[in-house]
Amino acid sequence: MAKEIKIPQISEGVDTATVSEILVSKGDKIKEDQGVIAVETDKASTEIPSNFAGTVKEIKVSEGDEVSVGDVIIILEESDDDSADEKEKKEASEEKENRGKEEKQEKTSEKKEKKGTKDKKKKETSEEKKEEDESEEKSGTEEDEKTEENKKASEKSKKDETEDKQSSKEVYASPGVRRLARELVVNIQEIEGSGDSGRITEKDVKNHKEGGGEKSVARQLELPDFTKWGAVETKPLNNIKKITAKNVLESWQSIPHVFQFGEADISGIENYIEDHKEKVEKAGGKLTLTAILTKVVATALHKFPMFNASIDMDKEEMILKKYVNINIAVATDKGLLVPVIKNADQKSIKELSVEISEIAQKARDQKLSKEDMEGGNFSISNLGGIGGTNFTPIVYHPQVAILGVSRASIKPVYIEDNFEPRSILPLSLSYDHRLIDGADGASFMNWMVKALEDPYEALLG
Repeated sequence: MAKEIKIPQISEGVDTATVSEILVSKGDKIKEDQGVIAVETDKASTEIPSNFAGTVKEIKVSEGDEVSVGDVIIILEESDDDSADEKEKKEASEEKENRGKEEKQEKTSEKKEKKGTKDKKKKETSEEKKEEDESEEKSGTEEDEKTEENKKASEKSKKDETEDKQSSKEVYASPGVRRLARELVVNIQEIEGSGDSGRITEKDVKNHKEGGGEKSVARQLELPDFTKWGAVETKPLNNIKKITAKNVLESWQSIPHVFQFGEADISGIENYIEDHKEKVEKAGGKLTLTAILTKVVATALHKFPMFNASIDMDKEEMILKKYVNINIAVATDKGLLVPVIKNADQKSIKELSVEISEIAQKARDQKLSKEDMEGGNFSISNLGGIGGTNFTPIVYHPQVAILGVSRASIKPVYIEDNFEPRSILPLSLSYDHRLIDGADGASFMNWMVKALEDPYEALLG
């Protein structure tokens, strides 16, 4: 009898998702509540379990498909016929019985041989009997050695059978855990899960990696009992915090960061913003320094293509992108989000202002789509509205650079034999030293400063 597995309600307010991984194959026998596919929404990754036990007859979806609540994803064939299992058991039993017969025949042959030797000894002289006794002792030693060899062969056979069973055992792990195992080049079949019903956790994967004598990605240091010193409160991390924590840790550990600092006189830009803000507001946006920085960075990425690239260490090559997509970091109540402004080099400052205003609001309202978050080449993180003099942002993998912007302040600047009060903007550039050299980083920063202070000269230079 065929049964349909359908997409359930994924979470409150979420009716669609994208298939990220197929966890079963046609012909697989699965158990009730076993994960069959993994789906991703814009905020989380989730496994869809089976409501029934049975054999996978048909898989109705593929990786990358968009699915909705109620869609049929798997057709199961329920059956009480365990002929396949019985066949395996029968074959194993026959194999065991055959091994027993062979061992019995070997022992019988050895006994006959030993008996013939003893009959011959009775007809020999005492001197020959002595020699035969010595020979018999030697034969016994060889027999013991042969028995030991048979024992080792039997143990090896049992070990091989165990390994075969382990290689085909069912694995219970979330898509994130499976992805981590692939990244660490760990065979997930070899890991014993410590979670509920033998489920494999990230900690299990990392511990297995450490046990193999290889470098671990990260290890949670043991925490003290904080309640010894006073009252505490624990709160679970939300999905954004979890994903951010994982991503920044991986970026920090895999990317050798270098930091370059600069200061730009943006007095002219502040005047420009004041003169044109009403025009942009009428178009539905807000003219900000971030919008102007996005346009300047988009131009810089054409002049410095190494900053608009990614590095593939496995293939030992760089990937130079011909399009310019820029991530804009947005602080929300739930955590940091980095939506993408697509083709920023092809848009005017007014268009960028409107789009940045809209996408920042979507981020704060938790309405960003998966497409809004994908495809960025370079990131801008502007903390000027909050404060601070400088900071060193972490490069957003697989990008190779990010620009940090702090709050501008009024400083005296020596111009034509006089000190004048000017608005000075602190900039910090973080970049991947595997691809970008210090000279490249300094050149990029110098061009950015020049473009902010005198856009016409920078663009013509």
